Amino acid sequence: MFATFKSLFFKLIVLMLLGAVSGEVIAAEPASRPNIVFILADDLGYGELGCFGQTKIKTPHLDKLAAEGMRLTQHYSGNAVCAPSRCVLMTGKHPGHAFIRDNRGTPPEGQYPIPADTVTLPKLLNQQGYVCGGFGKWGLGGPGSAGEPLKQGMNRFFGFNCQSVAHNHYPTYLWDDDKRFPLDNPDFDAHHDKLAPGADPNDPASYAGFKGKEFAQDVIMEQALKFVRDNKAKPFFLYVPSTIPHLAIQVPEDSLAEYVGKFDDPPYVGGKGYLPHRHPRAAYAAMITRLDRDVGRIVSLVKELGLEENTLFVFSSDNGPTHDDVGGTDYRFFQSAGPLRGLKGSLYEGGFRVPTIALWKGKIPSGKTIERVSGFEDWLPTLLEVAGAKNSIPASIDGISMASTLFGQSQPERPFLYREFPGYGGQQMVRIGDWKGVRQNLFPRGKNKDAKPSMKIELYNLKDDLAESKDVAADHPDIVAQIEKLMREQHTPSREFPLPVLDRL
Repeated sequence: MFATFKSLFFKLIVLMLLGAVSGEVIAAEPASRPNIVFILADDLGYGELGCFGQTKIKTPHLDKLAAEGMRLTQHYSGNAVCAPSRCVLMTGKHPGHAFIRDNRGTPPEGQYPIPADTVTLPKLLNQQGYVCGGFGKWGLGGPGSAGEPLKQGMNRFFGFNCQSVAHNHYPTYLWDDDKRFPLDNPDFDAHHDKLAPGADPNDPASYAGFKGKEFAQDVIMEQALKFVRDNKAKPFFLYVPSTIPHLAIQVPEDSLAEYVGKFDDPPYVGGKGYLPHRHPRAAYAAMITRLDRDVGRIVSLVKELGLEENTLFVFSSDNGPTHDDVGGTDYRFFQSAGPLRGLKGSLYEGGFRVPTIALWKGKIPSGKTIERVSGFEDWLPTLLEVAGAKNSIPASIDGISMASTLFGQSQPERPFLYREFPGYGGQQMVRIGDWKGVRQNLFPRGKNKDAKPSMKIELYNLKDDLAESKDVAADHPDIVAQIEKLMREQHTPSREFPLPVLDRL
């Protein structure tokens, strides 16, 4: 008996030594490091989900996510367009301190890159033992640049590196880590906005040249699901920056069929950018419903693998809905911004207040609506705290962890929220409680390049005037003075993305 015990003891010691030598983890990962799934829609408006008031577009999976989790109804994206919004999300710095502050292409492919030494959310999660995967649209540095995803903490990337390439949902290739992944699609320009001369706008054949065989979102989603399966035994960060519903309006026929005939839907024959479409309203709705379906697929897989109770899901959008009916969209028909003023590119509410949902079964109270003001910069500290790495939150960021809010606990209100954007004429915004100050026309360009910059601050009380219809600045000079002081203090000059009238202050 003693010999048997001695043999078992010896085997146990050998197994422990082998584990130590090989570096394999014998024990299960601690529950303090949950999986994180962050899904980011592209140009999805505040009012385009059923759980945020949409009545024409079906989003059952996201509506269920909201019912079982939490809606954040006063959450703001990082900025009013793609790249600077993603920079805020990845770095935890608001646009007055973040490196990328506007969209800027770097031919032949990609956007202006974040520097190599940028402290990003994936890098910080790597340090906590997370494997990080990005599946969708990156936009923070072209192939081979310092900003490409594999150099910024992503262990796996599949999708579009470049925002401009992502305007075509039937591209000829995607990026598989740092290599091109060919797709079986014809080569055509997603910005070609005219039918062939003499083409009948009611004939399906007139639009045949504007689609291919492999819908990029579907190909990307298969890789995202594979990432979850491959990493089910370790803590993972799954980042899915989808290209839906960003233009061009394109969607596979099986999704389109659900909406054809449901609306009065005249063809979009071109003339306002991007590809023509025979059923533009139906196709736009179908794109969002297809994204909703993909959210459901991710959630179902997590449940199937038994990971539901140790996975935090977050869904949001990078900015507001596409502006001025570009490319056949119709924000008025769908009431895409809900009750809010402004669209993509604007620092009025509709341009960057975004529909946001969080779910963690058993941890986040179900069916709760949170009105506390928060922004994309808050996710970096929040997710690190959720991962048990509160002490690793960088001191230099602007984000404030909202973990307490997510878990249903009381938390002080944000002292202020700051945004600036040199694009679309140059803008600044500060929100303090229900007060919101906005500056427009700080950086006139294009046809207005000779105009004098304006430093006027408009003031709105969002509690009484959500639509920002009545400027009350003249009635509250004390509030305007507080906002002006913050606008001056929170802006740091940027050589890459200047705002000259502010840089001189």
